[in-house]
Amino acid sequence: MLTNQFIMQIPGPVWAVLGLVVLALAIILAFVVVSFGSTWLQAWASGVPIGFTHLVGMSIRKVNSSLIVNSMITAHKAGISISRDFLEAHFLARGNVATLVHALIMANQAGVNITPNDLAAHLLSGGNVTDVVKGLISASRANIPLPFNQACAIDLAGRNIVQAVNTSVDPRVIDCPKSTAGKTTLDAVAKDGIQLRVKARVTVRTSIERLVGGATDDTIIARVGEGIVSAIGSAADYKQVLENPDRISKAVLAKGLDAGTAYDILSIDIADVDVGDNIGAKLEIDRAQAKKQVAQADAEKRAAEARASQAEQEARISEMRAKVVEAESQIPMAIAEAFRKGNLGIMDYYRLNNVKADTDMRSSIGGGENKSS
Repeated sequence: MLTNQFIMQIPGPVWAVLGLVVLALAIILAFVVVSFGSTWLQAWASGVPIGFTHLVGMSIRKVNSSLIVNSMITAHKAGISISRDFLEAHFLARGNVATLVHALIMANQAGVNITPNDLAAHLLSGGNVTDVVKGLISASRANIPLPFNQACAIDLAGRNIVQAVNTSVDPRVIDCPKSTAGKTTLDAVAKDGIQLRVKARVTVRTSIERLVGGATDDTIIARVGEGIVSAIGSAADYKQVLENPDRISKAVLAKGLDAGTAYDILSIDIADVDVGDNIGAKLEIDRAQAKKQVAQADAEKRAAEARASQAEQEARISEMRAKVVEAESQIPMAIAEAFRKGNLGIMDYYRLNNVKADTDMRSSIGGGENKSS
């Protein structure tokens, strides 16, 4: 009775407010059920129940609740226990939750012991957890010791951990020279001057211990190519190389060319040897041609110097002749001066002309040149 009387005494506006509150709560509840009902039901039916409050909280924190629930269900079906808080924290750290769970399932099914925290840390570091797990599984199957931290270091160094483990088990062959380098053979010259063109194949196995920081294929190809060229250059005769190509591979292999690389060289095989040009003869021809050109240049130089000297002598002769002509031109003047001074008489002048005439006559008879002025 007292309760009914108390209710009867409640004013109408209060009832209106209470009605609005109840209506708002009903609307909110309906929204939560509509938004998260299917996710909640899916989690409950899969054996990983999660409360509506947790789903709403994840939505407020901008966490993809469907992704978290699906990841928990997947892990639960695979027999892996992962907490909701761990997955949510990984999601908020910008991690790929689905990839993380997939990697954990692969590791669990293969019997590889990896903690979720370790995988999450590697994933957040920018690593490929799927490749790391696959590499660890391959190493475990092949009885190759590969710690998780080392596998992560190899992956973060940019190396393909799966390919590295597979190559460690199944060696691969590297062509030397590289087919994509635009050169098909290694060209070297023996001591007798004959060129040999060689193709080689290098069988390598990945060294897991030296994979981080070790040199790659290009270094192996360069070192092997240098060793082959050096070995052929040391041969006294090209026929020795043709008779026993294995001598080259043994000499190159003995140099320890895999030091500091990510591989162990198992063998170096000479696939093909072809005889090229006679480089020694070509060099001799080129040397002789060069000497010939030098000799021709020296001869032309000497000829030019002789011509210049001859021209100088001819110029001097012409100069001397000019001086003689100039001196002879002074004779009549000297005679005239002698007449004026009385040093020369008329009879002396006649005798001088007779001597001159006699000299010209004798020169004419003897075929000599008349040099009279």
